[in-house]
Amino acid sequence: MKSILIGALAFGVAACACAQSPDDMNLQIHGYAAQGFLYTTHNDIFYANSSDGSAAWTEAVINVTLQPKPSLRVGVQARYQLLGSKGNDISLDWAAADFTINDDFGVRVGKVKTPWGLFNETQDLDPIYMWALLPQSIYDVTTRESDLAHYGAVAYGKHNLCAQCGNAEFDLWGGEQVVPSSDGQFDDLNASGNGPLNPLEYITFGGALHWKTPIDGLMLGASDADNRPATVTLQGGSEWFAEWNNLSYFGQYTKNKMMFAAEWNRQASVAAVTLTGQPVSAANSDPRSWYAMATYKLTSKLTAGAYDSQYTDHAAPLSTDRFTKDWTISGRYDLNEYLYIKADEHFIDGSALSLDPVRNPNPTPVYRLTALRLGVSF
Repeated sequence: MKSILIGALAFGVAACACAQSPDDMNLQIHGYAAQGFLYTTHNDIFYANSSDGSAAWTEAVINVTLQPKPSLRVGVQARYQLLGSKGNDISLDWAAADFTINDDFGVRVGKVKTPWGLFNETQDLDPIYMWALLPQSIYDVTTRESDLAHYGAVAYGKHNLCAQCGNAEFDLWGGEQVVPSSDGQFDDLNASGNGPLNPLEYITFGGALHWKTPIDGLMLGASDADNRPATVTLQGGSEWFAEWNNLSYFGQYTKNKMMFAAEWNRQASVAAVTLTGQPVSAANSDPRSWYAMATYKLTSKLTAGAYDSQYTDHAAPLSTDRFTKDWTISGRYDLNEYLYIKADEHFIDGSALSLDPVRNPNPTPVYRLTALRLGVSF
């Protein structure tokens, strides 16, 4: 499916390019580059030597879009990332053709962003939000590549309800999800030397609904995805995943200089790991995650905010490895329309998330994380 979709898309773009000039097709090139710095009072986070202070957090994104017809837009986005000892390569974020059927309905095909939750579709757009790190309970930076997009299609649309009811926007999607062997969800297996030999691939489909309520600035929504069973080959064995769901409820309220948002998510799964010469072991998880955040624009250039982000795996034994609680205060300063600086201070309790098991065999459950980010957009 992946090669067919991307090949067809490339053929379509080439055909359009031969037929028209760049000006006729409204050629747009945008992107950003960001350099980060991580420091933790204890432990090492995101595969970096953060307890000593680490600048191994670099990202550069470029996207190109064309609009050969009023009803057709095509584009592609590439990304370079270095996160601690991982990455240092270029990957394809998305490559899609967007067909607008009418003012109320359209379809995107290719490697398309998966519109679950409140921020998944925009977590690749660092310049538009104020946080150096989005709430890691749901938007884990170590799983961004696999969370962001899938190979397939998204149908989207909107419907105006009655004047007293607001309006609704919907997304329906389906296709194939590809999880690289270096993805954060395989950290424990990779640390034990039993990591995947190939990407995990499975069929996914789902839907999202956003209700723009009659209250000006208030949006409420929900999304759910059904992910089909799959197996990935490991070093000396295999891991089987049962069918599982990704369910989110969320809301956002924006008024004047203030923004409030919250989200609750559950991704319960059942898995079985089979290694040569060892009994089959269960790898079940039942994480319930949520965050609540607020931001306030103090001046035209300075924005401040805070969030509480919490993750608890209800299937895990009682210990500090079962949860992560993250209180964060943050600020962003826009030097001009292109340059920005972000600073987060995270007060973390629990070791369920973000800690590389190789660097942290005996993690300290309570620690602080300072995350700084300097970016430029164009």
